[in-house]
Amino acid sequence: MIVSLPKAKEYLRIDTDAEDKIVRKLLRAAERLCMDVARLDEDEFKACGAIAKTAVLYTVGYLYEHRDDADHKKLTITLRSLLMGIRREGF
Repeated sequence: MIVSLPKAKEYLRIDTDAEDKIVRKLLRAAERLCMDVARLDEDEFKACGAIAKTAVLYTVGYLYEHRDDADHKKLTITLRSLLMGIRREGF
């Protein structure tokens, strides 16, 4: 994963290990979603460094805070904007 569990927990301000399982799942989902939006494979995405990490952390934060009512369309549109600089054109 491009963002470690401790880094994600620090970003989310989680001090205990009680939610590690959900945070790991959200990290995997966030990274996959960001790669899909950017139209990049795992290696290409990791090579983008800070932009990729910021997008993953933003996505994890959104998914964590909106577990029950996430608007995935809005999230995807926001990610398109965040990842515009690294997003591959076309398929």
